[in-house]
Amino acid sequence: MSGPIETARDEGRRSLTEAEAKKLLDDAGVEVPAFREVDTEDEAVVAAESIGYPVVAKVASPEVQHKSEWGDGAGVALGLDSAEAVREAAAKILDRAAEAAIEASVLVEAAADVDAGTEVIVGGVRKRSFGPTVLVGLGGVFTEVLEDVSHRLAPVDRDEARAAIDELAGAQLLAGYRGHPAADLDALAGVVVTVGDLLEAHDGVAEIDVNPVLATEDGAVALDALVLLTEDA
Repeated sequence: MSGPIETARDEGRRSLTEAEAKKLLDDAGVEVPAFREVDTEDEAVVAAESIGYPVVAKVASPEVQHKSEWGDGAGVALGLDSAEAVREAAAKILDRAAEAAIEASVLVEAAADVDAGTEVIVGGVRKRSFGPTVLVGLGGVFTEVLEDVSHRLAPVDRDEARAAIDELAGAQLLAGYRGHPAADLDALAGVVVTVGDLLEAHDGVAEIDVNPVLATEDGAVALDALVLLTEDA
């Protein structure tokens, strides 16, 4: 049975869709929100009611990597709590895709309470000089502002992953602060280990960007993911 990487290769693509990237992570043991990829407004409503409100609707297309910046803001709709809201968001995504003449569907997934944890970036890249390398750092809006990241050569074990997390300048945010509970650092370390293992196992993967991972006291959930493939088959 072919997986998402093989499917993308067969279709001549250099990137996975978010749904494909999340399936890759899910199959490897990383927790992801419940999601469904659909093609119509009606299917989006059925998906939302199956998943349970509130949900998020996102554009799903290999041609769109920066969803929040796409379609004048139509690429991501948060906190949808009714069939009408889902239908409207899905219609906007599909209409913008038609206007841009690109193939796109709609990713409907369970909404996450980002205030319940800390957003973290976990990534990996394959470089000719070093081979596969993983990174972990503060995610979300902090990624570009603070540039607080740690790097390790892949693959890594859990001890190395924990050490990379602990050396972050913002590690205190994950350890608990001002009444916020400490994040499950073992679960977060597990995501770092898995990203390294995926790079090691799949020579065709050039880059993995899981941002954000929501680290809470109950675990670590990959809320968004991007996987780029190498030029070579």
